Amino acid sequence: MKKVIDKLAWLMIRDGKLLNARSKNKTLFYLPGGKREIGESDQQALIREIKEEISVDLIADSIQYVGTFEAPADGEQCDTIVKLTCYFADFEGQLCAQSEIDEIAFIDFNNRARCSLGSIKVMQWLKHENLM
Repeated sequence: MKKVIDKLAWLMIRDGKLLNARSKNKTLFYLPGGKREIGESDQQALIREIKEEISVDLIADSIQYVGTFEAPADGEQCDTIVKLTCYFADFEGQLCAQSEIDEIAFIDFNNRARCSLGSIKVMQWLKHENLM
């Protein structure tokens, strides 16, 4: 039986590159976002996680569901997958790594090997849809 890590992710594209974040003591980049806390909606959790990780405020009424993607979870047992429920959203503020995030970067499709398998899966879809 597969274990599922259920996460929310914010998709921010600039100049054909996708925003990714790298946690302290990690080598791969992943999509910014995180897990819901008990009683939180996707919107509430995404707003909280993005504020904690990269210091910007997502604009609640601009949040739009993009899709849900699954991929093998990096650094986990082989029967563990990550399920990424992805959203586009506008934001206010200046992007800045904080909390457990060591670095943020806009990564283009040609450099996707720097990213987690989940992020790569989303990048492949975005490329197919001509969004990056």
